[in-house]
Amino acid sequence: MPRTDPIEPLPEPEASAGPAIAAIGTVAERAAFVNWLRSVAPYIHAFRNKTFVVAFPGELVIDNSLESLVHDLALLQAMGMRIVLAYGSRPQVEEQLRLRQIADAYSHGMRITDRSALECAKEAAGELRLDIEAAFSAGLPNTPMGNSRVRIISGNFVTARPVGIIDGVDFEHTGFVRRVESDSIRQALLSGSIVLLPPLGFSPTGEAFNLTLEDVATSVAIALDADKLIFLTDESGMPQARQQGMGEISEEQAEQLLALGQLGENAAFTLSHALRACRGGVARAHIVPYQLDGALLMELFTHDGVGLMLVEETLEALRPANVDDVAAIASLLEPLEADGTLVARGRATIERDIDRFTVIEHDGLIFGCAALYQYGESTMGELASLMVRSDTREKGDGERLLKSIESQARAAGLQSIFVLTTRTTHWFMKRGFRVAKVDELPQERQAGYNWDRRSQILIKTL
Repeated sequence: MPRTDPIEPLPEPEASAGPAIAAIGTVAERAAFVNWLRSVAPYIHAFRNKTFVVAFPGELVIDNSLESLVHDLALLQAMGMRIVLAYGSRPQVEEQLRLRQIADAYSHGMRITDRSALECAKEAAGELRLDIEAAFSAGLPNTPMGNSRVRIISGNFVTARPVGIIDGVDFEHTGFVRRVESDSIRQALLSGSIVLLPPLGFSPTGEAFNLTLEDVATSVAIALDADKLIFLTDESGMPQARQQGMGEISEEQAEQLLALGQLGENAAFTLSHALRACRGGVARAHIVPYQLDGALLMELFTHDGVGLMLVEETLEALRPANVDDVAAIASLLEPLEADGTLVARGRATIERDIDRFTVIEHDGLIFGCAALYQYGESTMGELASLMVRSDTREKGDGERLLKSIESQARAAGLQSIFVLTTRTTHWFMKRGFRVAKVDELPQERQAGYNWDRRSQILIKTL
């Protein structure tokens, strides 16, 4: 029976070996570029025809980050993702108020929008809309927008209602979202357009209301049953959970963070809307720092991202494999089978032995696998095909798979497990394995030992 040797998860390639390579000269650089491109392919397949609501504040425009964001959004649309883009205009409104020498008034964390302030809000939103549309219209050769044909549709998709009077304070033209014309937005998306939403809403009586970016984006994402809501924010809007190494939190964890009251005002406001979106049926809500160039792409196309993702429950699962995982497992093992690191086994063998495999799955994608084989009445089992994807190595997934196999072996009454490896002896020795000889293996496995490969044998007592 053919076997494959487990391998140690190897270090990730450095960031410099990524897609920025345009004129690559060395074999290593070309290989790194190809490997990177292949690594993002599963995400592209998974995200095609999905609806993403992306929200960014007016500060992003002030920081001269609009052009790079537009390039990234155009790329997403070219890959088949349906984009709804909501924008804020707070600093632009404040600038208009300053120029007109109008006092800026707030209460209960909201702007009080009188008639003069509303005119400032309308002018700011209009100017931003023109800037955004102009950026999407650029199609100069030798730029990321070269050969792009992006159509922008905007309109009265959002119906609003007034905030009213709270504790004696009349908020006048400040409003909340009342209804979203979701069918019209879907039709625009199906036509291949990006839908652009300003921070304004309109009432059935023809009044305009000043809305928050977060309310617009969240309400639209819920109404569309969007696959993702992505808030691009500055550092003040990033919850500390990301700074503490947490790239993914559940709704329950988000509630706990908000309940502690330790988040800054902006971070709490953004997180509360992300939580509202997930409770409303949005599959994923992301909070991403826009100061990092390419942050949107890194959040979507890397395993750990660069922001904070809010989900109903944590997405990473260690589970038994099933027949639907055969192709994914084969794709993990094939590169190492091709270069001789692992013994070739083929999809037919994987499918036959699928009940022996355990996989690590994250958001529907398989990132690692391992298998446990038993031999008759022997109290020794074999750990085989331990492998994790290159973009998740050194994240502890190899260790988790090893511990899972050990637990399965104990539950099956085995007293020890062994591995055969040609390159990762030290990785296993650090985890309690010792070097052994062929005659210590079960008789059936001794007969199948490949003397040409001369794999190192290591055994661990459970």
